[in-house]
Amino acid sequence: MRNEISKILIDWYKLNMRTLPWRDTNDSYKIWVSEVILQQTRVAQGLNYYLQFIERFPTVYTLAQSSEKEVLKQWQGLGYYSRARNLHQGAKKVVDEYNGILPSTYKEIITIKGIGVYTAAAILSIAYNKPYAVVDGNVYRVLSRLFAIDTPIDSTEGKKQFATLADNLLDRMRPGMHNQALMEFGALCCTPAQPLCQSCPLSHLCDANKLNMQVDFPVKSKKVNVRKRFFHYFNIKYKEYIYLNKRVDNDIWKNMYEFPLIETAKDTNLADLMDSDSFKEIFKNTEIVIHSVSKKIKHVLTHQHIYAKFYVIEIVDSDLLLKKLFLRINEEDISLYPISRLIHRYLES
Repeated sequence: MRNEISKILIDWYKLNMRTLPWRDTNDSYKIWVSEVILQQTRVAQGLNYYLQFIERFPTVYTLAQSSEKEVLKQWQGLGYYSRARNLHQGAKKVVDEYNGILPSTYKEIITIKGIGVYTAAAILSIAYNKPYAVVDGNVYRVLSRLFAIDTPIDSTEGKKQFATLADNLLDRMRPGMHNQALMEFGALCCTPAQPLCQSCPLSHLCDANKLNMQVDFPVKSKKVNVRKRFFHYFNIKYKEYIYLNKRVDNDIWKNMYEFPLIETAKDTNLADLMDSDSFKEIFKNTEIVIHSVSKKIKHVLTHQHIYAKFYVIEIVDSDLLLKKLFLRINEEDISLYPISRLIHRYLES
């Protein structure tokens, strides 16, 4: 059955695969970049980012020699910025320790920052034809339906079970082709909602299809706890200047730039905000005029929902205190600084 499933998948893949630039190369660096970009990102969104990233950093050497600021700026809008930071750090290690070539053994490649079990298997199988099975969201969905597996995919037992199953099904002569076929099949045919069971070449083997339970798989056990956060950003203007703050906290926006920010425990009106100690600290002894307050912008992250308002504030007298607290730049130069997708959405609105 293993050989039959793999052959069906690969035959389907040859007829239905999308034409994508990272599929026309065995360059391990480009495959690595594509895999990192496509984590948490759909192909339709990630394609242009990939092309722009490779144009800006065509080799692992150009990436390693660039500053983190340049890398984050190029990544701007993709989100999950730790991916970019890890990719940058990983490139430096590849250049320093492996002469600019990604290692072709699991033991070595897994030590590179940002490369986990999935990414290691993808690179090794696609770039080096090594027999490592990938397990991502698409693979979980296809295999759980094919064998009607009700073990939660987010459990320790489930992860081991699916990893073993994926390895057992792997075509060891064509591991890269097999892995890409399985993931593409999940993306285009065995989709989360409304899978194309009528035209599915595996329908006669699919246990979930026989039971008419496709939408019941895969099974998850954990409910994600979503944290609500309330951000108040101040787009402060003084003459031709605006003010930015560089995040240094160890979060997804580390080393990125944003407007001065106050975070509150709950949604807060302007009067209460202005009466807060944080607001008074920023604008102490400064005459200001508040010109506008944006509508609330909801920004959804995996484990948190951010509700942001943006306040356009003009400094009337002097910015002596502000330029000590924040980075003062010419307003037209904001495009030179890496900013989060949330800030970018506001600026584009």
